Amino acid sequence: MGDLKLGLQLGYWGSGPPLNATDLVDEAERLGYDSIWTAEAYGSDALTPLAWWGSRTERVRLGTALCQLSARTPTAMGMAAITLDHLSGGRFVLGLGVSGPQVVEGWYGQSFPKPLARTREYVKVVREVVARAGVVTNDGPHYPLPYPGGTGLGKPLKSIVHPLRPEIPIVLGAEGPKNVALAAEIADGWFPIFFSPNHMGEFKASLDEGFAVPGARRSAEDFEVIAFCPVVVDEDVERAADAFRPMLALYVGGMGAKEMNFHFDVFVRMGFEAEAHAIQDLYLEGRKDEAAAAVPTAMVEKISLIGPREKIRADLEAWQESIATTLLVAGSPETLRMMAEFLL
Repeated sequence: MGDLKLGLQLGYWGSGPPLNATDLVDEAERLGYDSIWTAEAYGSDALTPLAWWGSRTERVRLGTALCQLSARTPTAMGMAAITLDHLSGGRFVLGLGVSGPQVVEGWYGQSFPKPLARTREYVKVVREVVARAGVVTNDGPHYPLPYPGGTGLGKPLKSIVHPLRPEIPIVLGAEGPKNVALAAEIADGWFPIFFSPNHMGEFKASLDEGFAVPGARRSAEDFEVIAFCPVVVDEDVERAADAFRPMLALYVGGMGAKEMNFHFDVFVRMGFEAEAHAIQDLYLEGRKDEAAAAVPTAMVEKISLIGPREKIRADLEAWQESIATTLLVAGSPETLRMMAEFLL
């Protein structure tokens, strides 16, 4: 898989745009980072900031981690992919994810069930738009083209714009075993939102299952695993962990319903079942500060690099020996420089 690469994760915005994003983008490019990534939830979109900040760059790959399927029809996503690939000179990487039922049904007003079948169909249509080998049609139940019914005047079309590249890399965000297997089968890479280098063995079976499907797009040797790697440098490990406890409480407790929360399930599989239930119960009762306080430091350490510089360098070895091909780093310019020093 080669040397471990570094990417800058800019994520989605909080209450407004991050003040230091341009400084981080400039520093990542200067340091030799491989890529920069943006995201979306239900506020800022992923594509506009990527184009805006990406226009400052010349070399780094520009990726979405992730665009939500329900935010755009697959043909609109294909249009955006062709457009950004042209504007960036062939540096665009399309990261896609299904999100969850609360966002899909509550924000986008669309149906959530059948996420795997929807993903498979969506990726197929996006690839046909980008390839521009002919008019784009689809017989599937989720994104039928032309639209059945309506005026009856729908016409199969192909993109007016010729693609810069007939194929644009697609990376899928996935947490459940079946979704991970699907990513290995149909995508060019996998984006695990919570990556623990010591707990990737349980995902290996899912990845191998996907690679073994006849006609699978990639093998383990040329498949990207783009792992989010939060970093906080602090001589006090507990204080460093405090920076992530609210975020983990939000994802484990509130990013999903009690009966369906994929982030919760990931931490259960990592061995934190009792802790995850305690966090979720407190969060759903509205006791968010208590939920954050209930996040154990060990849980934070599984999915991030925290503490003194020397500890981070030592803990980084597990990530280097893992299946990750790129670490997505968020933090200050100083943090970006430290990680570049350690890895690049």
